[in-house]
Amino acid sequence: MLAPSSFPSGEPPQQPTRRRLVQLACAATLGSPAWARGPGSSPGKSPGDGPLILGQSVPLTGPTAHLGRNYVQGAQLVFDQVNAAGGIGLRTLELRIQDDGYEADRCADNTRRFIRDGVFALFGYVGTPTSLAAMPLALQARVPFIAPRTGAQAVREPLHQQVFILRASYREELSLVVSTLRARGVRRVALLRQGDSYGDAGLDALTRALAAQGLGLLGQASIERNSLDVSAAVRTLAPLRPEAIVLVCTYQAAAAFIRAARKAGFAGLFAAVSFVGTQDMIDTLGREGAGVMISQVMPSPYVDGHPLAIQFRAAARKAGGRVALTYSAIEGYLAASVLVAGLQAAQRMGRLSREGLVEGLESLGRREIAGFPIELGPARHVASNFVELSTLVGDGTIRT
Repeated sequence: MLAPSSFPSGEPPQQPTRRRLVQLACAATLGSPAWARGPGSSPGKSPGDGPLILGQSVPLTGPTAHLGRNYVQGAQLVFDQVNAAGGIGLRTLELRIQDDGYEADRCADNTRRFIRDGVFALFGYVGTPTSLAAMPLALQARVPFIAPRTGAQAVREPLHQQVFILRASYREELSLVVSTLRARGVRRVALLRQGDSYGDAGLDALTRALAAQGLGLLGQASIERNSLDVSAAVRTLAPLRPEAIVLVCTYQAAAAFIRAARKAGFAGLFAAVSFVGTQDMIDTLGREGAGVMISQVMPSPYVDGHPLAIQFRAAARKAGGRVALTYSAIEGYLAASVLVAGLQAAQRMGRLSREGLVEGLESLGRREIAGFPIELGPARHVASNFVELSTLVGDGTIRT
């Protein structure tokens, strides 16, 4: 049993209170001079001696703000540690953050600004529609695009020299979900999907996973991005009498749909992919979340189980409890760790440049970073295929 609300002495207690404190702390961090400073060199330094600027467009407002803020916080733990130890070749790492509200157009504008300002690399974008809006701009400008938080196939196929992916795909996540449902005797599976490229990726992944089990999709319904209007989706899916409904959306829409579907008489299973936001599902649904399955691409951040979790939690404690212990934050922590390993490899090769970063990441091969196995090379730009399934218990805990 993994208990998010049961922490060792000195860590924050209940999640809703902790989340509010984290939001305030993050807001203060985002407003600090280190975050506000523009790209380029520090005053009085040549371009080769200044900080390595990383551009990051993430949602800091809107329904997915928690994912952006937590991902940023987890990554910043690593960058702070590296800077405290002298940086990379005596050059510090500096994140430049822009809010995109989980909207593709805003993300594209942010990315153009980053490229125009000459950032060293683009890092840690959050979401499928936003990542797909930014990636062509990065490719055109030959700027490395590192660790977007999406499992969509379109960011990983075909392989692009400047693009490196950390996490497993939605195909791998939903393959595990469907095989688990099938083992429970479930055959009638429907889909609630976001009406954009994220939902398209989920539809593709679920259709393939069902076909591998000799099944077809019973039916589907869509909702608009950043919308909570699920009434039409419930009217579409409930009469089909599915045994399980897969959710490819964000936590607020997922929670609203679960409540409305239960009210309409649906008594089957719910399963969501990792992007949904696990801790927010726990906080929002409470007891109503019991039995909801969520696929995960990172080990649990809630207990000192996996070596990555031990290292991440220790770093969060050292930071004074201002970092949320969430799946998004631990993913940001690992993504930043992989990026740093690539930068260190580039520095050792005497090529601390964009091209050197690409070569450095490709040189990592098969290894463990913070106890987590990854593999990167010239023909492999997806670091991990790790997937496991978790289930909300309904009492503020989660079981894996």
